[in-house]
Amino acid sequence: MPNETAAAVWQQGDGTAAACPRISSPEKMPGWDQAIKLLVPAGLAVLLVFALRFGSLSAYWQLFSAKTYAHLLPALAAAYSLALLLFQALRTILWLRYKPYPPAEGRLPPLTVIIPAYNEGAMVQQAIDAVLAADYPAEKLEIICIDDGSTDDTWSYIHRACRQYPGRLTPIRFRGNRGKKEALYAGFTRGRGEVYATIDSDSIIDRAALRHLVAPLLAEPRIGAVAGNVKVFNRHQSLMGKMQAVRFVNLDYLRASQSLYRAVICTPGSLSAYRRAALRPILEAWRRQTFLGAPCRHSEDRALTNFILGGGHYTYYQRTAVVHTLVPETYRGVCRMYLRWERGNVREACRQLRYLFTKYRPKYRLMPIVEFFLTGLEFPFTFLFFGLLITSVICYPAILFKLLIALGIMSLVNLGYYLRLERSWDFVYGVVYSYFAFFTLQWIYPYAFFTVRDTRWLTR
Repeated sequence: MPNETAAAVWQQGDGTAAACPRISSPEKMPGWDQAIKLLVPAGLAVLLVFALRFGSLSAYWQLFSAKTYAHLLPALAAAYSLALLLFQALRTILWLRYKPYPPAEGRLPPLTVIIPAYNEGAMVQQAIDAVLAADYPAEKLEIICIDDGSTDDTWSYIHRACRQYPGRLTPIRFRGNRGKKEALYAGFTRGRGEVYATIDSDSIIDRAALRHLVAPLLAEPRIGAVAGNVKVFNRHQSLMGKMQAVRFVNLDYLRASQSLYRAVICTPGSLSAYRRAALRPILEAWRRQTFLGAPCRHSEDRALTNFILGGGHYTYYQRTAVVHTLVPETYRGVCRMYLRWERGNVREACRQLRYLFTKYRPKYRLMPIVEFFLTGLEFPFTFLFFGLLITSVICYPAILFKLLIALGIMSLVNLGYYLRLERSWDFVYGVVYSYFAFFTLQWIYPYAFFTVRDTRWLTR
């Protein structure tokens, strides 16, 4: 994890200077990067030639064949696939129509930035530096940093930041580790702003991020929470970082389309903003939330978003509010991160059912229901048909080749969103990720489903 990086000195509105890490690409990329960018497109081209030569694409057209629906399992698979295709098309239209709100001008609300930290070392000071260098009036910016009982030198870096910026930072130190939710709760209850922003201690915001982040809240009173645009900070450090960088960019497609019906289901801890009036009424319920008798200690951002949506407020995604965050660079670390996320998704999907069919909001109620059922059915159908696929491959090995072709084609379709946003050759790592996820990460969701009461953080 890169805890040291080059720094740029930016001039703040009050004339003081603050050091903020510069987000830039290495000047010289490793040799494997160029090799992958050549080999992956070549491999896809070969697969597409074989697909056209041997008619492997005909399986897609069978979705529209009456014969497909003559038997139960093919009929279920085809019907669900068609529903997903139609929903994908609708989401694409919504994504194309999405526009972020312009940056807030004129009167800006008092803003409390909360940075929870645990064993983050030098990275926490970089996160603080970036906030202090933000293009936001100093007199309206309150910063609270909470050391959640770290056992390393995290507190020394927070203390150093306090000396460097006297009067600008409020430090809180827990004697022992209480969990991220308790750290955030301490910031929420002590903060005085009209808006709260949460930033992870391993994340660095762009200079204009805060001004962009509050814009939807100022423009639309019913919006209670805003999600920032999360990019991967250590994207050039490893193959795993490269793959996740593409995946994180493609989350834009999901959150931008959800914004059109004002139901972004997760405002990420890396960078999000919450309206005080929407947050305070649900704060205690969120803090004391339990599931199947177990306290809810992880996926606190997904849970907080769920409470705000259930309270009748809208949620929105602000593409121009950019934050760069560290991600795990090993298979073990990635699996633990995804496992925690999926356990949170299972838990919060169950809670979502409590309000989804009520008049919890004045409008935009249909699309969240459609999305809920299509994504909810993904697990049982994937579990069923993945097992059938493995059996088919064992009996008929030639099917494996058709599977590789299908994965390549689907990855290219999905990466159209990435290419439109980034226009970068790094899209090839999204193709690599598609194969990596299909063959090595399929176990995560079923395991998360059956171990949903496990409250361990895993990556802390």
